Amino acid sequence: MFPRPHVPARAHAVLPPWLSHALRTQRGPVPWSAVTRGALSAGPLLLAALLAGQLSLGVVAAIAAMLAGINDRPGSRRASVERLGAPAFAGAAGLLVGTYGGDELGAVALTVVLTGLGLVAGGVSAIGPVASAAGTQLLVGAAIGAGMPLPEAGWARALAYLAGAGWLLALRLALPTPGSLAGDFRFDGERDAVARVYDAVADLLDAVGTGRAVERRAALTSALDHAQDALTGPRLRRRAGSAVERRLHAQYAAALPLAEAATALAWTGEPLSERAWVGPRRLADAVRRNTHTGPLPAPSRSAPALRALDDALLHAADAFDQGRGGDLHTRRRGARDLLRTAFGAGGREYGLRVALSFGAAVAVAQVLHHSHWYGRHPHWYWLPATAVFLVKPDLGPLVSRVLCRAAGTVFGALLFAGFAAVLPRPEGLVALVAVCGALIPVATRHFAAQTAVATVLVLALVMVGGEPQASVSRIVETLLACAIVLIVGHLPMPAERGGQVRAQLAAAADAAHAYLAHVLGGSGGGSDPGGSGDASDPGDAPVRGDASVRGDASVRGGSDDRSVRWTLRREAYRTLSEARTAIALAAHELPALARHTQGTDEVAAVLERLVDTTTACAVHLDDTGRLTARHRNRLTELLGELAAGSARVGLPGPATSLSPETRENLFASG
Repeated sequence: MFPRPHVPARAHAVLPPWLSHALRTQRGPVPWSAVTRGALSAGPLLLAALLAGQLSLGVVAAIAAMLAGINDRPGSRRASVERLGAPAFAGAAGLLVGTYGGDELGAVALTVVLTGLGLVAGGVSAIGPVASAAGTQLLVGAAIGAGMPLPEAGWARALAYLAGAGWLLALRLALPTPGSLAGDFRFDGERDAVARVYDAVADLLDAVGTGRAVERRAALTSALDHAQDALTGPRLRRRAGSAVERRLHAQYAAALPLAEAATALAWTGEPLSERAWVGPRRLADAVRRNTHTGPLPAPSRSAPALRALDDALLHAADAFDQGRGGDLHTRRRGARDLLRTAFGAGGREYGLRVALSFGAAVAVAQVLHHSHWYGRHPHWYWLPATAVFLVKPDLGPLVSRVLCRAAGTVFGALLFAGFAAVLPRPEGLVALVAVCGALIPVATRHFAAQTAVATVLVLALVMVGGEPQASVSRIVETLLACAIVLIVGHLPMPAERGGQVRAQLAAAADAAHAYLAHVLGGSGGGSDPGGSGDASDPGDAPVRGDASVRGDASVRGGSDDRSVRWTLRREAYRTLSEARTAIALAAHELPALARHTQGTDEVAAVLERLVDTTTACAVHLDDTGRLTARHRNRLTELLGELAAGSARVGLPGPATSLSPETRENLFASG
């Protein structure tokens, strides 16, 4: 099993988790390609609208380009279509609702409608990152439509919004990446993602037998998730249409048995020679250079996992030469699964919190607007739009978001006040918008920096559009939004707190049990763990919720059986990674909120060890057809720990479990 990382004997004084998260900054190279796109997006759009005499529509288009720039993350061009396009359509829809609601409804009715919209957007946000971004832009668009009156009709504003986001998406698809990798630049995102998978396999093999193995295995999961997402973006055809893309699919599929063998070797904990990780490293270089692999060093074949690694290397070399495509082993989620997530316990908690925060912010903004606190101009969008960004759990813990938003807005507003005093209008403000657009991809590494840049950009946009300089009022509105979201975040909820964390942890537990049931219950050539020869049909082990696997397992070790197994394994590790992320964010809340998810990190750790052990069992069964006493005892121990931990944190029982015969044989043999 994985060695435990070394823990220092003396504990040093550390900051509280909620404060340390607020000060944490992501590191990495400057994304020059995204910086270039940002510089060519909002500023040029605003300039074009200014020259065409359509300034108000240019402001809307530039805001859409800014929001799309926040979602413009590293990855493939194909994946960016969904990542940028879906939120843009949601934002345009929100703009329509807000515009016509603001024109036709009174203050009370408008507040009720926007609160209901917040409930829907919050529930949808629980589905995943793209859905969360769509929910954010839906509400921001509604706030802008209702709270930023413009002379154009709602449909014209929506088209301008789509045009702004579409312009950035067009830049993302058309511009080559600076210093792009070999081959067709259209697939440089996919090529880099697949190469990182082979690098992660090599890193894990290098760390076997050390305290770094757990961290390296988690990095391998992250690399596989990123590559899978990069290769499975929206497409017009069902399968890859070009030879380059089919080759990348084949190279990704060939990495899965390597990842499985590397995980099994890490589970054994016995250090390996350099020959073990040289092969995957050469494969990574071949992906980057778009060349053949050349000779690969064969590792020792003295143990089942080493033999699996050697076989996987041979298979990879053949796949690199053939390039015929391969199964990406992705999850299959239908409309019913998405609705179950949106309206489940996690979605209901998320939706209620977003609705209360957004609705309260709209109500307060309406009161301030009708009392003429804003002065003579009719814009009141800032307060509810700020509340939307604050109430999104996927942007960080609540107190961290509040601190960063407040600090970023104060700094950005004061900075803009200085710029507004010296820059010529409108050309100086247009240049400031272009500079801020270029800075957004770098500023996304910290929420406070992103807030500061976005504040300067938006204040410059609306001043070009005719709104007077209002830095002080924007600071006050931001502090009001912070107070609203903090109060709502600590209110008692009808459902159990921490529902989103428990929902994701339950999904991870279901996926882990489905994977284990398939490995131990495969039919055909191998015996069951107890050696009786009985086996359950793998069709009895469906995955509830997020995954449904197509295909039937026939003979253990056959291609169909392994395809199903790798899909289940990918789903188990992916859902576990998502649960780990949610647990880590919840742990960095204030103690009053963090206590609701105490103990979930321990359950996630047990699940992680269970999935690792299941992988080791699968590799061993492929080689020998039987499990050793060590495998059986470890599975028995982990299943007991998981049952006890799940009971402590209130998790339901798994949807998929071992067949009675397999469970009886496993426990009897253990």
